[in-house]
Amino acid sequence: MSAGTRSTTPVLSVRGLSVRFLMPGGRRVAAVTDARFDVAPGECLTLIGESGCGKSVLASALLGLLPGNARTAGSALLGDLDLLTAGERTLARTVRGRLIGLVPQSPAAHLTPVRTVRSQLEETVAALTATRGRAALRAAAEAAAERTAFPADHLDRHPHQLSGGLAQRAATALALVGDAPLLLADEPTTGLDRDLVDRTVDELRRHVDDPGDHGGGRALLMITHDLAAAERIADRVAVMYAGRIVELADAKAFFGAPGPRHPYSRALLQALPDRAFTPVPGMPPELGDLPAGCAFAARCDRATGTCAAPPPAGQVACHHPHVPEDVRA
Repeated sequence: MSAGTRSTTPVLSVRGLSVRFLMPGGRRVAAVTDARFDVAPGECLTLIGESGCGKSVLASALLGLLPGNARTAGSALLGDLDLLTAGERTLARTVRGRLIGLVPQSPAAHLTPVRTVRSQLEETVAALTATRGRAALRAAAEAAAERTAFPADHLDRHPHQLSGGLAQRAATALALVGDAPLLLADEPTTGLDRDLVDRTVDELRRHVDDPGDHGGGRALLMITHDLAAAERIADRVAVMYAGRIVELADAKAFFGAPGPRHPYSRALLQALPDRAFTPVPGMPPELGDLPAGCAFAARCDRATGTCAAPPPAGQVACHHPHVPEDVRA
């Protein structure tokens, strides 16, 4: 986290956030269960885990973008505003874009298909900043595009004329326009080559390190499958499995020494090509049919009969976490 005299009050404080989907026949799918974390000014928290573990559902809950069959519990405070109980009018006019900047997982669906990238950037600049006048808006739009390495000669193209990587860069540029205290990036490096991944996460890092016009500091919650990108940008790491955050750790300790403590976290790192390159065994459980105890037990070589009971709450939700000596071995 950046040094300085910023407030230690979290930008985002999540407590007991749960999301259930009501399915036909009365079945309930537990997409997110009892998520608890803070994101401080100047901090990047990366949320990692396999597909289908609930990461994007958590992001949608924060933005009020869940479908009608979803039910939420808990709280998610952005300043004094509880995002989970805020009405659509507040979310649309005050939160999205102004208090939370979103880098979406599917940029092609996020961009307006019948308008050029330039016109969308100029409109966003006009809506979220004090910039006025045709020349000033044009310059601001071009500056926003340059931040994410979006080529100037593509600004007058429509979204369907862009590759997936260019669409991702355009969406990122839109998210960075406002002075939002919280940036929520859902798979922001999708479709990018390694050099552009590094440039994108570095720009997100610079955005967080800049305290912004409001002076209170910005924060980033980044959801990603790209553990190399997470290691490059994160201050802390939250590992999600089967709808639960199973480990919350300092990034340097997580990716270096002493390393992760939850067996699932360790398995994720060992699956990387520059480590053991060993896949995580088995498959995650269905969120609509979770076991009563530890959801990872069926895939875990440390599981015992104790794991039939729910794991303890805390920084590491595991009955048999690795100790530093285990991880370094």
